[in-house]
Amino acid sequence: MKTVILGATTNPSRYAYLTAERLENEGFDFIPLGIKTGSVFGKKILNLRAQPEIDDVHTLTLYVGPANQTEWIDYLIALNPKRIIFNPGTENIDFATKAEQNNIEVVYGCTLVMLGNGLY
Repeated sequence: MKTVILGATTNPSRYAYLTAERLENEGFDFIPLGIKTGSVFGKKILNLRAQPEIDDVHTLTLYVGPANQTEWIDYLIALNPKRIIFNPGTENIDFATKAEQNNIEVVYGCTLVMLGNGLY
């Protein structure tokens, strides 16, 4: 099972990067997805605009604000994750409601804190 990091970046000062680093260090399989190009810990950032097919998604963790989520909601729901983590600043009631209607667990929290506390 994979974690998809939406808003992946090569910038080491961003939380999406820190999450990728933590997932890598703890042995979790992750897929970086975003509009930025490059690689994160040896994994190419998949182009969100191409809406790539990604199988076996357990968690979708969001690092994109609500204003930039709307056009991707249907695609992200179609990835059929088991849960979506709305990190601080990414909360979106419309997205969360649609996720819950599709039997996807919605978590309002911080992926880094969850990893640090063993709650991931």
